[in-house]
Amino acid sequence: MTQTLAGAAITDGDGVQTGGGVHRFPSDRPLRLESGASLAPLEVAYKTYGVLNADKSNAVLVCHALTGDQHAASIHPVTGKPGWWSRVIGPGLPLDPGRYFIICVNVIGGCMGSLGPSSTNPETGKPYGLSFPVITIADMVRAQAMLIEALGVDTLFAVVGGSMGGMQVLQWAADYPEKLFSAVCIAAAPRHSAQNIAFHEVGRQAIMADPDWRGGAYEEQGVRPEKGLAVARMAAHITYLSEPALQRRFGRELQRDGLSWGFDADFQVESYLRHQGASFVDRFDANSYLYITRALDYFDLAGAHGGVLVEAFRRARNVRFCVLSFSSDWLYPTIESRDIVRALNAAGCRASFAEIETDKGHDAFFLDEPQLDLSLRGFFASAAQVRGLK
Repeated sequence: MTQTLAGAAITDGDGVQTGGGVHRFPSDRPLRLESGASLAPLEVAYKTYGVLNADKSNAVLVCHALTGDQHAASIHPVTGKPGWWSRVIGPGLPLDPGRYFIICVNVIGGCMGSLGPSSTNPETGKPYGLSFPVITIADMVRAQAMLIEALGVDTLFAVVGGSMGGMQVLQWAADYPEKLFSAVCIAAAPRHSAQNIAFHEVGRQAIMADPDWRGGAYEEQGVRPEKGLAVARMAAHITYLSEPALQRRFGRELQRDGLSWGFDADFQVESYLRHQGASFVDRFDANSYLYITRALDYFDLAGAHGGVLVEAFRRARNVRFCVLSFSSDWLYPTIESRDIVRALNAAGCRASFAEIETDKGHDAFFLDEPQLDLSLRGFFASAAQVRGLK
């Protein structure tokens, strides 16, 4: 049997019914990992928005990016800020909880309730730390599939995500096409590039160079590698933006009149990055950052299919795909989205594609981007009509 520890369904200020909690799978239902290791007992944290309809045909899985979590459209319990996709999920928005039953899952390896390196290892009674096994995007998706089944959902109306979330979408299409009606992949790639691996390695080394990292055992020693984690976040955040966006927002504007002639944050962009780093450490675990970035680095969808991306989608001919990219995204540039679309077409899949013109960079899917809203609204409306959703 499985056990769900979930709060009672509640209705928020917009009249949206929300639910979720932590779903616990017993030791005889382990999560088997690509590395050959297993995780048991498995815990998966999730949030839901809306109500599953009678024929269970309106479920939408939203997959989060690297530093996201299950709080996609609800107030974050740590920061008190709105959910990371509140501009897409909500009444009258592209993903309307009045029409869809929306599920968002904290990935395995995360730090907001799902099993990860900060969780207690039942064999030692201490946090896993670096004894936690290395995970992959496929492992994250396998855990999600276990949860979806446990929630009584046989087929997802849609799976949607941006960045690492988009990679999870692609993995779903490769591994569980029979459970999908449609899939939306935003600002992602079929593999992690050498440049992206390099940026992640800089971040990991910053964390591990912090004296308070303590070989990953910082929790049991009562410290946290906050400085290293903040630097990792600062370096990564630069890749989420574009040069035009940085220039437009900050330029070379100073924080105060005149230069400090030292190493304080003279420029507004410096202050901004320091703020990003400092606020990040309040809500994220350093070891989780190591594990999740490594999962991204290992991602190569074609690798499990003889190096041929087309083969990854051979079984997904009945899935309706939408692939979206941003013109100023240099982290996962449009050329990589086009590779996905070409492979989908060659595999005989139905796929629509749009490159959205914006200077906001990779993070545009989090921001006010009307063309993204129109694309999502149009695709979901069309797919819902075919699906027969009211």
